Amino acid sequence: MSKSFKDTPALCGLDLCLLRGEFVSVIGPSGCGKSTLLRVIAGLIAPDEGSVFIFGDTPLAASRRKDIGFVPQSPALLAWLNVLQNVELPLKVNRRAGRAQDARAPTATLDAFGLGHVLKRRPRELSGGMAQRVAIARAFSFGPSVLLMDEPFSALDELTREILRRELLSHCEGSEKTVVFVTHSVTEAVLMADRVVVMSVAPGRIVASIDVTLERPRPDLIELTDDFRDIERAVRGALNARH
Repeated sequence: MSKSFKDTPALCGLDLCLLRGEFVSVIGPSGCGKSTLLRVIAGLIAPDEGSVFIFGDTPLAASRRKDIGFVPQSPALLAWLNVLQNVELPLKVNRRAGRAQDARAPTATLDAFGLGHVLKRRPRELSGGMAQRVAIARAFSFGPSVLLMDEPFSALDELTREILRRELLSHCEGSEKTVVFVTHSVTEAVLMADRVVVMSVAPGRIVASIDVTLERPRPDLIELTDDFRDIERAVRGALNARH
């Protein structure tokens, strides 16, 4: 798959296959096309060459079925709506949303993410971590089979990131969601994923695919173990290699 913007190639000869229910972290240098890759998978932009299929269908067909949830870097909450209304929005815009087997009522989803006490608050009344938690809850609310996450924790402090990482992992465990998680953090990439995909400098292509053979659920302080550090070194080695 390839994609260019005017005369600037963003992705070139990229080939990626994900298993159903797999959590894949995508990491690479700044400007290598990670966000472009997510947008192509989501059907927001079309590749210039190659094809994208989600469970045998085009991204457009998958989007119409509400099979795809997207969490951007910033929460992108509507300022004039409260927390509950922001999470309800996808269900109102598309009446097919919420029919998935693991879909829950918006209030139940917000309760599960520890937001039951802020349903009536507006985005300006939320902390950064709480706003991002709302954005993730919104993506979960209609039960998408595929969850695309574009550096969702990058603007948060490390303590809040750690809390949200653990929360996201707990919500994904056993859900059979396929997750593509873009990050700039090697530690975060390894902690979250079943597999870490490493991209080259622009134009982006896949230069390494590293299995994360760590137990799930991830135990506390697994980042301090030798097995974790070995995988981290493999990812850093792939990032630092000249491609």
